[in-house]
Amino acid sequence: MTKLILVRHGHVEGIDPPRFRGRTEIPLTELGTRQALATATRIAERSRPAAVYTSPMGRCVATGAAISRATGAGSEPLDGLNDLDYGAWQWRTYAEIEAEAPTLFALWRSAPHLVRFPDGESLQDLVARAADALRLVLDRHPDTAVVMVGHDSVNRALLLQLLEQPLSAYWRLAQDPCGISEIEIERGVSRVRRINETAHLEGLI
Repeated sequence: MTKLILVRHGHVEGIDPPRFRGRTEIPLTELGTRQALATATRIAERSRPAAVYTSPMGRCVATGAAISRATGAGSEPLDGLNDLDYGAWQWRTYAEIEAEAPTLFALWRSAPHLVRFPDGESLQDLVARAADALRLVLDRHPDTAVVMVGHDSVNRALLLQLLEQPLSAYWRLAQDPCGISEIEIERGVSRVRRINETAHLEGLI
């Protein structure tokens, strides 16, 4: 059995007010660094993962590095865990895009599976590469725990696949900064133990 521990990176600028962060390189804030350390401690208390895999974006690499130090597991970036490519919308605020392209923005919020971002990706693109990353991890680690540190979008895409839910359910799964989700996978059957656990972050300001 593989125990998959999904983690979203720590807090960064552009979460509030919300921006389409995507492939923009933004470091963890001071809060994000403390969240990463608290998350690393929580994971180390519960598991001894064989490996930590991260998105190549710096905010995920830094979060993964904290987990790697706490658990002693090596850390490796995977391109398949990269954030959505928002194309022309990247680093624009939600308010800007809603004013500029109200119809497409409304569709993204109501039927995300029908949207391709201008000059960017679609959810179908994201799911395909996230699935490849998941297959690689499961092939390498059939009988142990492994951590995957990604983005809000990537973790939602992975959870939708593991829960066998349609892409239209994308917005139904919350993924807070440094939230932990845990899934057991055995003989192709997934059992979700927790989603978006954030109790370990209580008291952090």
